[in-house]
Amino acid sequence: MTAPEAIAVVGLACRFPGASTPDQLWRNLRDGVESITFFTPEELQAAGVDAARMSDPRYVAAKGVIEEADGFDAGFFGFSPREAALMDPQQRVFLETAWSALEDAGYDAKNFPGPIGVFAGSILSVYLVRNLWPNRDAMATAGNFQIAVGNDPTFLATSTSYQLDLRGPSVSVGTACSTSLVAVHLACQSLLAFESDMALAGGVSIHLPLVGGYRYEDGGVLSPDGHCRPFDAAAQGTVSSDGAGVVVLRRLSDAVRDRDTILAVIRGSAINNDGRMKVGYTAPSGDGESRVIAEALAMAGAEPESISLIETHGAATPLGDPIEVAALVDAFG
Repeated sequence: MTAPEAIAVVGLACRFPGASTPDQLWRNLRDGVESITFFTPEELQAAGVDAARMSDPRYVAAKGVIEEADGFDAGFFGFSPREAALMDPQQRVFLETAWSALEDAGYDAKNFPGPIGVFAGSILSVYLVRNLWPNRDAMATAGNFQIAVGNDPTFLATSTSYQLDLRGPSVSVGTACSTSLVAVHLACQSLLAFESDMALAGGVSIHLPLVGGYRYEDGGVLSPDGHCRPFDAAAQGTVSSDGAGVVVLRRLSDAVRDRDTILAVIRGSAINNDGRMKVGYTAPSGDGESRVIAEALAMAGAEPESISLIETHGAATPLGDPIEVAALVDAFG
C-alpha cells in the first residue's frame, strides 16, 4: 500500500491539570509529576459539598483540575458578560485553547488564504444540568434556544468556527474516550481530501463542581484512593480530570513550502469499532484494538519494528489494562 501524504502538526495548545502549556506538560511527564489535586475538608465545604457526602468512607476527594476553568475574557471574544454566563465552560475553554493553538502556529485566521476546518468534541454539559437548569429565572429570560447553543456539545465546533471566522468544515465529534483522537483522524482526512487547507482538532472535558471528588464503587472504573497507576500491579482504577487540547494541522508539503514550524508528523491513522466482540459495552476489545493499530501502520507505510514509543489508553483498570497490553503484543509482536 502506498502511504498518502503526511500531515504536519504546526501548532498546539493545552490546558491540563498542572500544565497550562505544552512545555509544562512535557516537564511533568519527564519528571513523573502526579497532577491530581487532593482537596481538604475546608475546600470541599467552601465549594458546597454536602457534609454527609464528605463523611462517606467511599468518598474520594481527588480530581485533576485546570487553572481558571471558571474564567473567561468575554470581551476579547465579543461576548457580553451575560452571554458568557450562559455558555458551558467547555465552550469557553475550547475557544481560548483554539485561539492559542492558532497563535502558536503563527497564523491569523483572517489572513490565511484557504479554508480552516474545526473538528472537536466535549462531554455532556454538566454546567447546564447543575447551574443553569435549576436557575429557572435565567432559563426564562435567556430562552431555550440560546441555552442550547451555548451548552449542546453538537455546537462546539461550529461555535468555534463562528467566533474565529473559520470557513472550512466544522464537525463536532462524540466517540467517548476516543473523541480527540477521532477528531484528529477526521481532520487529517479533510486535509487529504482538500476540504481544508488547515484544521484545528481536539477536545475538552470539564466536570462540575470544579472542586469536588467522587464516590468509589466496587467494580467501577474509578480509583479507590485518588491515584491512577496504569499498567502497575497496584492499579485499581482511573481518576476523573478536566482538560483541553488542540492541534493545528496542515498537509506536510504545504507546511514545508510555507516554512512552518513542524512539531510532529502524522504518517497515517485509522479508526474502527469493536462491535460485540467483548465482555460488555464499556469494556475494551483486544481484537478491535489490534486490528486498528495494524490498519494505521499500513496507512502510514510503517513496519511494527520501526515504532519506538506507544501512547496508550492506560485507564489503570484491572480489566482494561491487560486487554490493551495483549492487543499491543498482538499488533507489534
